[in-house]
Amino acid sequence: MKTAITELFGIQHPIIQGGMHYVGFAELAAAVSNAGGLGLITGLTQKTPELLAKEIARCRDMTDKPFGVNLTFLPSFTAPPYPEYIAAIKEGGVKAVETAGRSPEEYMPALKAAGIKVIHKCTSVRHSLKAEKIGCDAVSVDGFECGGHPGEDDIPNMILLPRAADELKIPFVASGGMADARSLVAALSMGAAGMNMGTRFVATKEAPVHDNVKQALVKATELDTALVMRALRNTERVLKNKGVSELIEIEREKGASLKIEDILDQVAGVYPKVMLEGDMDAGAWSCGMVVGLINDIPTVKELIDRIMDGAERIIRQRLTGFLDGVSAGSVPARAIA
Repeated sequence: MKTAITELFGIQHPIIQGGMHYVGFAELAAAVSNAGGLGLITGLTQKTPELLAKEIARCRDMTDKPFGVNLTFLPSFTAPPYPEYIAAIKEGGVKAVETAGRSPEEYMPALKAAGIKVIHKCTSVRHSLKAEKIGCDAVSVDGFECGGHPGEDDIPNMILLPRAADELKIPFVASGGMADARSLVAALSMGAAGMNMGTRFVATKEAPVHDNVKQALVKATELDTALVMRALRNTERVLKNKGVSELIEIEREKGASLKIEDILDQVAGVYPKVMLEGDMDAGAWSCGMVVGLINDIPTVKELIDRIMDGAERIIRQRLTGFLDGVSAGSVPARAIA
């Protein structure tokens, strides 16, 4: 399948693995890239630029396909040494960067000078247009369904994606709620040139996380996520657990006076405890509503192959069938999920 995204990044399938803290290591990025998608190393999981350089080299040993690095821009008072991280990305020969968090505008000259294609994660049309204006090559449009930070507008992808298609000139991918062939075809029909999957890739054999995490995703339903930190205007969608329940209770008690210091125990240092140690009640960790569509733990290749095979069947049989007068019931939607 060729789209503007496959052409931009030189990949076979229009599927990008989102950057995820303590998940986006070389093993997963290489597996996604080897299966024809665009795998991403999560840059700031690597504590120093030197460690990122080693992780890039490790990934290079596992794949000869294109892969990228996620670089999340944090507030200035906690800013990591971004120029050094970008230098490590450049020196590692990486040609794709997914930026997230704050605007990457300050660092765009360095990224573009290195010949790096930039896709920025946005939760609104206005931010997507700003990303286009500052020179991003593409955007990842995150609907309200997404795990992590969905912004403060609460616009789901059924509205957000067509709006993005109406306004943007650069290509974009759909993020949030993406899990299977149906997700990809729906995203394409609404104007996206591909999709970004985060939570779904955690429940794969190559994801370097504790098995407790994968089993929790299989067991969970679409009702098992919660929104936290709304009072801080730093809303995050997370999987419900004991730590999250404690966090929500503190939020209820503090109301508008909530400060980040009040919930540090439930949000600080959680990812190593969950992803590496398997402590599922440690606190808040990002998880999308798409968890309701996760029913197994395939290899990355099995997952991507069935998405692409299913998408082709939906397009060629189910959708064309409507035009040809063939009953849609002849191609069950669940069979191509």
